[in-house]
Amino acid sequence: MTATRTEKDPLGTLEVPVDALYGIQTLRAVRNFPISGLRPLEPFVIAQVWLKKAAALAHKETGRLDARLADAIVTAADEVLAGQHREHFVVDPYQAGAGTSHNMNANEVLANRANELLGGKRGEYKPVHPNDHVNMAQSTNDTIPTNIRLAALSRLDEFTRAFEGLRDALAHKGREFDDIVKAGRTHLQDAMPIRLGQEFTAYAGSLDRGIRRVHQAADYLRDLGIGGSAVGTGVTVEPQYPELMNKYLTRITGLELRVGADRIQLMQSMGDVAGFSAAIRVLAIDLSKIVSDLRLMVMGPRTGIDEIVLPAVQPGSSIMPGKINPSIPEMVNQVCFQVMGCDTTVAIAAEHGQLELNVMMPVIAHNVLLSMQILGNAAIVLAERCVQGIEAHREMCEYWVERSAALATALAPQIGYAAAADISKRSVKEGVLIRDLVKREGVMSEDDVDRVLDLRKMTEIGVPEGKHGAAAAG
Repeated sequence: MTATRTEKDPLGTLEVPVDALYGIQTLRAVRNFPISGLRPLEPFVIAQVWLKKAAALAHKETGRLDARLADAIVTAADEVLAGQHREHFVVDPYQAGAGTSHNMNANEVLANRANELLGGKRGEYKPVHPNDHVNMAQSTNDTIPTNIRLAALSRLDEFTRAFEGLRDALAHKGREFDDIVKAGRTHLQDAMPIRLGQEFTAYAGSLDRGIRRVHQAADYLRDLGIGGSAVGTGVTVEPQYPELMNKYLTRITGLELRVGADRIQLMQSMGDVAGFSAAIRVLAIDLSKIVSDLRLMVMGPRTGIDEIVLPAVQPGSSIMPGKINPSIPEMVNQVCFQVMGCDTTVAIAAEHGQLELNVMMPVIAHNVLLSMQILGNAAIVLAERCVQGIEAHREMCEYWVERSAALATALAPQIGYAAAADISKRSVKEGVLIRDLVKREGVMSEDDVDRVLDLRKMTEIGVPEGKHGAAAAG
């Protein structure tokens, strides 16, 4: 039998494990919400403790909280921030509305540890009380929205570095592959030539734009509504508290933060967080498209396009010897799908706020932070274990581009659209290269054919040069 201690709250008494830093309200939440088996994500824990530390410092400065108690709370918070006591943050992400359970979990852990530091015992809440002292002038309703903003911002640089690394790896391949001309494809059908390097450079450009979108959306998260208390009006809050919280949170986190101009608005709306999540979703959409392209280009090696070679990271089949699959891109696709689903959850939950509060904040927090975590990790793995080692299959690129039916497009300015279309259809039907067919039929001189069907020139802006002039005459 596990040793317990008896704790009491307005609903009655419960037996709490004697060694638990959390208390009765946390235990009720654990019993009420055995949903996912998951613990709160680390940034969600850290941000709540940041808030409690900042509040203790702010109230110590105003004299509202006894310095001895404030110092004990700060020391307890510092222990958690240093990695201790994390096992005592136990509330399932799917919990009661607004995040009251998570807030009380933090209040109880810090109160119990502060009391130990002051010579007291766990569960007695003397001299530090979780509500009266750790939660002084706070509400779940202003701490959890602020937590989400802080937690997301705290991981922004790490997330950005992951995608900057991937962007740079793709850009490097763009330069490396710049001299390789390959068949372009639209609608998955033959299209005009493009350089393999141009494709990879464009991939890097998409990610660069996505990174900038995320940062633009993140700027809205810097406005903090802490001090709004229960409904945003600041009841029980000293007038100087918001500014002091901003000062201490900036000092503790190292983040660029602002005092929110309208704390009621910042409590009512999860729009800033939804916008940030949406920007992450767009990044995931572009990334998923990129890795899907890699999977198409590596298709083969004997019965597909086979234009690139991906690093072999693991055997691809338990039954087919020698088979190698695009395992990393497949993983990234799955992560991107999950992130898109997370954003859908955030959007629905953000819409589902009523009047002065959005009670769906726990699921919003979980999905935004999960998206940042898994998408950032996927970007790192993709860059390091796939993109950096990609090789071009030059021979296959050259093979396919010469067989593209779309090369007839370059003939159109010289011989007209209808004649070019006929050449394209005959090339496919007879299995003859367009270059050879045009020369065989004497449609234009061999010199003109080579000038007009210059594959490298087709990958840059310009009109194919020739002397035929049939299109103009027509």
